Amino acid sequence: MNNRDLAKNILEYVGGEQNISGLTHCATRLRFVLKNDSRADLKALDQLEGVLKAQNSGGQVQVVIGAKVDVVYDEVKSLTSGEFGGQGESADNSGPKKKRNPVNIVLETIAGIFTPVLPALIGCGMIKCVATVMAALGWMEGSGFLTIINMIGDCIFYFMPFFLAVSAANRFKTNPYLAVALAAGLMHPVILEAASKIKETGVDSIDFLGMPILLMKYSSSVIPIILAVWIMSYVYPVVNRVIPRFLQVLITPMIVLFIMVPLELILLGPIGSYIGDWLTGGINYLYGTVGVLAGAILGFFKPIMVMFGMHYAIMPIQIQQIASVGSTMLLPASLAANLAQAGAAFGVFFLTKSKTMKSAAGSSGVTALFGITEPAIYGITLKYKRPFFAGCVAAGLVGGYFSLVDAKATAISLPGLLSLGTYTADRYVYIVIGCVAAIVLGFVFTLIAGIKEDTDGSKSKAQATDAVASNQSAVTMETNAASSSDMLIVSPMTGEIKPITEVEDQAFAQELMGKGIAIVPTEGKVYAPFDGVVEALYRTKHAIGLKAANGVEILIHIGVDTVSLKGKYFTAHIEQGQTIKAGDLLVEFDPEGITAAGYNTITSIVVTNMQQYGDVLTTATSGPIRESEPLIKLIP
Repeated sequence: MNNRDLAKNILEYVGGEQNISGLTHCATRLRFVLKNDSRADLKALDQLEGVLKAQNSGGQVQVVIGAKVDVVYDEVKSLTSGEFGGQGESADNSGPKKKRNPVNIVLETIAGIFTPVLPALIGCGMIKCVATVMAALGWMEGSGFLTIINMIGDCIFYFMPFFLAVSAANRFKTNPYLAVALAAGLMHPVILEAASKIKETGVDSIDFLGMPILLMKYSSSVIPIILAVWIMSYVYPVVNRVIPRFLQVLITPMIVLFIMVPLELILLGPIGSYIGDWLTGGINYLYGTVGVLAGAILGFFKPIMVMFGMHYAIMPIQIQQIASVGSTMLLPASLAANLAQAGAAFGVFFLTKSKTMKSAAGSSGVTALFGITEPAIYGITLKYKRPFFAGCVAAGLVGGYFSLVDAKATAISLPGLLSLGTYTADRYVYIVIGCVAAIVLGFVFTLIAGIKEDTDGSKSKAQATDAVASNQSAVTMETNAASSSDMLIVSPMTGEIKPITEVEDQAFAQELMGKGIAIVPTEGKVYAPFDGVVEALYRTKHAIGLKAANGVEILIHIGVDTVSLKGKYFTAHIEQGQTIKAGDLLVEFDPEGITAAGYNTITSIVVTNMQQYGDVLTTATSGPIRESEPLIKLIP
């Protein structure tokens, strides 16, 4: 499935454009705010090719894509008008009205504002890391090159209100250029220079119509500009309504700025600065009194926050700490959490017997070392559960240790090996020790906890035989020269066998969805290959997910890109969640009609939980086959 088709399917399963009131993305996931959550099919989203995980968390439907999330996001945007929900009667607001949890609204808003700024934050943070390492090694000390490198690393932090103004304006659906003007009001030299000379002049305020404007430095500030843009999102439409239409272009911006700039300088700016200072002071106090416990708690829960997409909620506090004191003690706990999940993934790599899972665990573990943990969490450690919590425990221990040695980060960056130059402690070697400990403890705790695969794989051959026999299904004992523990899945249709590599869909051809075989059908019927349950039936009826009583899971995908037919030419005889018997008719389809519509009918049959087996083999790679004849061999 290509990125555009994936975007189309995601749009369909979240309830269509008319059900979307907001959409953002972060480093790995799409974040939808829906009008009616009940219209989203999370199970179907979860099983889409190219989706690692779908969940409803913090008032958002989050679709975890991975590294290519920005490409899929662009495809989703290109398929929509950009003004989600439409206007008037075209908007579909059917269904119960959601009662929004205020905490979820705040977290969702924070994430929505900060995620678009992440590329600039991370980029400047990594450049700051390079500058720090160069300075520590004495390279090009005092040179213009190092001066410029430091300037690039600092620019987003110094001019943070401008970046947040644009992002907040998009979030609150107000004019982004007026929002930038508000940021300019906070950052104007009249304010900043006067604030820097308070000790010299003794002047700490400017009179404005009898009201004092406190002189404060708003560089690197977070909360003041967010508050100002939020308030402006209400002021602007009110002003626009009372101004005659032919004067709106001239008068509305003038009045809005005349109201908002003094308001932010007199009231919102100081309030936001004080809130930021209180938050920073509170965190500093917490770490100063029970620092080891605070670091341990944050380290343990950081992967859980990532799992629910809540990890960006602490971003404003981290930025405010760096702005106030030049460093943050929160990022070291995140570093411990990321490296511990990497260690847990490497533990799964060591324990698993599946070549496919070894490859996935190894690659996602390396990715986690550099700060992106979603592939490791969703694809590996959460799958087996015990490794995930083994990593959490390891992160808790190392997070407490980092607090003990006064570990801090001097820049915002992805918490991983590449950003180690931005971390400090009582002695730098303590940072290195903590990183090694996080990886090793995550690895060792995973080895101690084990993975469920080992338990499932420890069944005796007799137990496996009994389980298969009890199914009275196509997952049966092979009757020829194969070992008695080998199992067979029979063909769900009649047709011509083809290698899976001939399917014109890279997700299947490259066995990303699982190992299996393809069949060009000569009859338009799909039968149940075993006793089990219908795990998934796509709305378009072109794909079916089945699970046998003994745990074997297969996906039957009829045709290539046939999702675009939206169910035309397909008739389903089963429902999702229905119990099935071997030989039951599942779906009928019209091969001639599908072909005439310009689509290939080649059908992919793959084992989607192949990591639980030693190998997945096919009985043949070509030739005719009839329904219920042996097709796929599973070797435990």
